[in-house]
Amino acid sequence: MTRISHTFADLAIGQSASITRAVTAEDLYLFAHVSGNLNPLNLPSPAGNGDRGDHPAPSMWLGALFSAVLGNLLPGPGTLYESQTLRFIGRAHVGDTLTVSVEVTEKRPPQTVVLATRVRRGDKVIAEGVAEVRPPDEHAELNDAELPGFMVARHRHVERLLAVCRGLPPMRTAVVVPEEENALLGAVAGGRAGLIVPVLIGNAARIRSTAESCGADLAGCEIEDAPSDDAAAARAVEMVLQGRVATLMKGHLHTDTLLRHVVRSDGGLRTGRRISHVYVMDAPSMPGLLLVTDAAINIAPTLEDKVDIVQNAIDVALALGIEQPKVGILAAVETVNPKMPATLDAAALSKMAERGQIHGGIVDGPLAMDNAISLMAARTKGITSKVAGRADILVAPNLEAGNILAKEFTFAAQAEGAGLVIGAKVPILLTSRSDGEMSRLFSCAVAVLYMHWKTTGSSAVAAKPSGATA
Repeated sequence: MTRISHTFADLAIGQSASITRAVTAEDLYLFAHVSGNLNPLNLPSPAGNGDRGDHPAPSMWLGALFSAVLGNLLPGPGTLYESQTLRFIGRAHVGDTLTVSVEVTEKRPPQTVVLATRVRRGDKVIAEGVAEVRPPDEHAELNDAELPGFMVARHRHVERLLAVCRGLPPMRTAVVVPEEENALLGAVAGGRAGLIVPVLIGNAARIRSTAESCGADLAGCEIEDAPSDDAAAARAVEMVLQGRVATLMKGHLHTDTLLRHVVRSDGGLRTGRRISHVYVMDAPSMPGLLLVTDAAINIAPTLEDKVDIVQNAIDVALALGIEQPKVGILAAVETVNPKMPATLDAAALSKMAERGQIHGGIVDGPLAMDNAISLMAARTKGITSKVAGRADILVAPNLEAGNILAKEFTFAAQAEGAGLVIGAKVPILLTSRSDGEMSRLFSCAVAVLYMHWKTTGSSAVAAKPSGATA
């Protein structure tokens, strides 16, 4: 937009300008970073639900809004502040729409202009003052500067799902080998948040020693002593079959050690469906949750395996309140190429979904990564699809591709990820051994919501159209 500046001679008493501005949670987080004001009273609700509550915007953030009118509109580009008085009468909260206005009240030679400044919420003035400024010496027409993008790494979907889980009963969970700080703190945090009731299975002495070294409170945590990782995994599966726990959580042990007992034909947790891993990613740059599969279990899945992998991911998406999730089957290209088996599998899966062999979602492929998540890329390539550019679920052609994709989201896109193994008799919370407490807490929430959906047939999360924001 082109901005036109006003000189001292141009301005007249009574001349005014105004802008409207909605208060967002991101505004308050950014102001806290820039100003260093970390007063929790001025930070949005942890639930991320837009609740007005007792979290007003900082008063000086309101005062800063006047500079947008003065510097952009009246007097405009080239204006310099000389002074500003402020009086705060009310408060603004996330979700409020504000009108910020200035009005010329005095011209003081040689170059000072005095303006009344006000912020209104509806008809109510919530901040007012007087600005003294020096307008530019000459007329200028300037285009708005293009600022670099700025992303607030806020995981609003994690916050939203954790809030939903507060109304659901906790799951009794066997935590296998929580003998390392991250694994133990994640389990204890899940218990403290009311998501799980942890049953800690492993070397009891090492568990207690780890708790002492990292300050974890084990009050209310049952401990089952096991002499080895293998014995702990076997005991956890046995407790599921006995009905003593509702789910499993991987601690500090290798995935194959745990899953060897899960998939045993005698005394394991097999069902008629192949097990697969689903990452649920909350990336600040994406409008909604994004599911990535399979990144941890199936190394080189066959077409038959991929049918179950897709269905497992759709089930998780439905449990998280995503209506008719859109599934993008990934390949290096978006056209079928007989020399590229991943494209053949993708085409077959799409047709199988059309014929009802995969249900609950819309499946399309092959899709390259860009046109799976970017509408602009899909349109540029002339792809007509209900999934392209809108995918909720990304299905990788093999484990290596899936694992790389999930780690890229985690470390390059600052995503928080929950990890869940689906297809066994119970969900298994499966995160990387390097994952921190929040990732494990997020995994607990996803598991709780999945079990609620599985047992009741409905999601506890308010349904949102595919690809919708929170």
